[in-house]
Amino acid sequence: MQTSTAIDERALVRKIGWRIIPFVFILYIISYLDRANIGYAALQMNKELALSSEAFGFVSGIFFIGYFLFEVPSNVMLNKYGARVWIARILLTWGAVAVVSAFVQNATQLYVLRFLLGVAEAGFFPGIIVYLTYWFRAKELATTVALFTAAIPVSYIIGAPLSTWIMDNIHWFDWSGWRWMLLLEGAPALIGGVLCFMWLTDKPADAKWLKPEEREWLLNQLANDAKARPSAKHFGSLKAMTNPKVLYLSFIYFVYQCGSLGVGYWMPQIIKGFSKSLSHTQVGLIAMVPYLFATVVMVLWSRSSDRRNERRLHSAIPLALAAAALLGAGLATNPYVSITMISLSLAGLYAFKSPFWALPTLFLTRSTAAVSIAVINSVGNLGGFVGPFAIGYIKGSDGSATRGLLFLSGLLVASFFMTIFIRLTEHASGRSAAMAKQSH
Repeated sequence: MQTSTAIDERALVRKIGWRIIPFVFILYIISYLDRANIGYAALQMNKELALSSEAFGFVSGIFFIGYFLFEVPSNVMLNKYGARVWIARILLTWGAVAVVSAFVQNATQLYVLRFLLGVAEAGFFPGIIVYLTYWFRAKELATTVALFTAAIPVSYIIGAPLSTWIMDNIHWFDWSGWRWMLLLEGAPALIGGVLCFMWLTDKPADAKWLKPEEREWLLNQLANDAKARPSAKHFGSLKAMTNPKVLYLSFIYFVYQCGSLGVGYWMPQIIKGFSKSLSHTQVGLIAMVPYLFATVVMVLWSRSSDRRNERRLHSAIPLALAAAALLGAGLATNPYVSITMISLSLAGLYAFKSPFWALPTLFLTRSTAAVSIAVINSVGNLGGFVGPFAIGYIKGSDGSATRGLLFLSGLLVASFFMTIFIRLTEHASGRSAAMAKQSH
């Protein structure tokens, strides 16, 4: 048998990456299409279902209540049944709910189905994050997570023109375009669930697509990686959920999500407000621009984080950029300035994600991280209720989203200072780096 020194490390990491990342990337695109396309549906749906700004804000946000309530239980089940089975289950149930959403007849039915969509999808994102830690070392994690989470802005790049084109051009059987859009974009999740069960491998020890010596090398590397983090602790589920550092990160992510999802869900209507002559398809094409920019910045920033082995400042600086840009977007009156500011804000918001999700792994073992990341994501995603609802409430009071954007900017300033003052995790990062250097 070959020794680990005979392994081409870069080639093997690339092989693992090509096997896993493109597949989960596509799944996450489908996920975000099904949760975010409600923003484009609103261009037709709000009038047809007589939804007020406040009601639409509630429709956008109630998804995250279901997500919050079932996030941790879902990740406990993932640990019990394995990623392949449980993630396939998540895809099949959310696909079914997404398809049924096309048939709603009133606001109440939409509230119920959006809540159930959150329940069905709960556990998907943190489950994938934990799954990636089974296959990649800490030094590769931010870039790996970035390549996965780049699916979020890419889903908008694809979803913006696709959703609006369907709405403008598909009206078969006298059905509204927004209904066809929800139906056609929900169906891929059902296909993805079947493919997930066939394609994913739960852990490296089960990977028949790796050679025996490659499996051995990878398992040894991951074991050594865990030993290089002496500050990493193991907690039971309850202790993980009440750990002060986990709760602190949860609140940072909560405030962040208020800004991120507040902008994401309302952007189609903000762009529509630039000119009444814009078609839905044109709105979608304009909406692509900020996400194209954000995707590039996100990947480059995560590589910088991995290269420098630094997480705290790489998480905080993008929040400052996003806060300043949202302030500019709220005050701008020129459409070109507005779209530039929105582009900068989204670049900051998405650049934050990968370094942030590397923070929990600095002080928690992989098994504890499964529950802790679920806690951070579920509590944080309550911001997905607060942000869209706040803009809807403020917009309903004066007909403008300006004050809502200023409110979100203020929240991101608070999140920036909270991230800057993370100390315990940063010390852990320093110790990890020192140990890693000694091991070499």
